[in-house]
Amino acid sequence: MNEVMQERGLTQTQLSKISGVRQAAISEMSRNLREQVNIKTLEKIAEALEIDDISELITIENEKKTADS
Repeated sequence: MNEVMQERGLTQTQLSKISGVRQAAISEMSRNLREQVNIKTLEKIAEALEIDDISELITIENEKKTADS
């Protein structure tokens, strides 16, 4: 999401205003602090950033668990 915001010259505060998503939520998502994100929130951000493919905003990472865990 940070890359897309930079490409469009937007700050988190500006994105918050045009998307209607709280700036704190955008900040947490940008710093990968959120474990869950509501699909409606992603839709609002994608619409504000004029993105048709939501995969531009998210990366899915799988945590590999070892037998020792």
